[in-house]
Amino acid sequence: MGQLLYAILKAARPRQWLKNLALFTTIFFTGHLFNASLLSDSLLGFVAFCFLSSSNYILNDVLDAPADRRHPFKKFRPVASGKLPVKTALLVSLLLLVSGLGLAQMIGQTFFLFSLVFILLQYSYSIILKHISVIDIIAITAGYVLRVYAGEAASGYHISIWLALAALSLALFLAIGKRRAELTLIQGSGDASPKDTRAALSHYSEKLLDAYTSMFATSTFISYTYFTFLERPITQGLIFKNYSDFVIGIPDRKWMMMTIPFVLYGIMRYMQLIYHGKGESPEQVLTTDLPLLSTVILWTGAAFFVIYGIGG
Repeated sequence: MGQLLYAILKAARPRQWLKNLALFTTIFFTGHLFNASLLSDSLLGFVAFCFLSSSNYILNDVLDAPADRRHPFKKFRPVASGKLPVKTALLVSLLLLVSGLGLAQMIGQTFFLFSLVFILLQYSYSIILKHISVIDIIAITAGYVLRVYAGEAASGYHISIWLALAALSLALFLAIGKRRAELTLIQGSGDASPKDTRAALSHYSEKLLDAYTSMFATSTFISYTYFTFLERPITQGLIFKNYSDFVIGIPDRKWMMMTIPFVLYGIMRYMQLIYHGKGESPEQVLTTDLPLLSTVILWTGAAFFVIYGIGG
């Protein structure tokens, strides 16, 4: 029983729940992180999306089991390795689906709608969309963006259009980086071809993915930079009650610009990892690469200080 529970937990991929932190984007950047009611709804939404995500991951493993057995690393997944029976996996996936939608319904109708669209997109990706080149990247990106806007639905507030564009560009960058890392990994293993492990992967060349990666790395940096320059201070700081107390004679100074170097380094570091075949799982890279993890922590700390400390 213990081994089965461990196999179920592993198939649920709790490490990938990090993606669902995107639901907190709205309350963080609009200065409502300490609003107990909104934080409670966002936390509940986070749990709902974790259940829904895991439901899809388990279904995906069932569908991908034959191909995963030919993959140098995916062959060790619980379903592909036989440690998690298919019938048990499908039952757990269904239970997670029902639980996730049930929690989503508790938050509100709009959030439930976003949740429903999200899980339908995830199932569609697992069944068919991941086999279609370019569409597979767009589907992955849409999953990230839906998380951000589900956070808006949970809070009732809206984020800056420039921040939304930055989130979209970052999602495309991560999705393309995932494909680029997969291609590098497969080509370096010598045990399988791209076609054997993922049909859509055979339609991407290194040059094409490199062009995509560069394009959306650039758009991520530019759109985030515009956000820091154009967004007006939206909160009253906890350290300085009035913004002018901190920036005497320089009203509306954009102190969020101080976070730009962290974003720049993060993009460059992630690209470096992609070309070493380590970007196939963004959440794994984030939790295992110390320079990148440190950068994310520093960026979060700096953004928190600007928004909640000085009200920038």
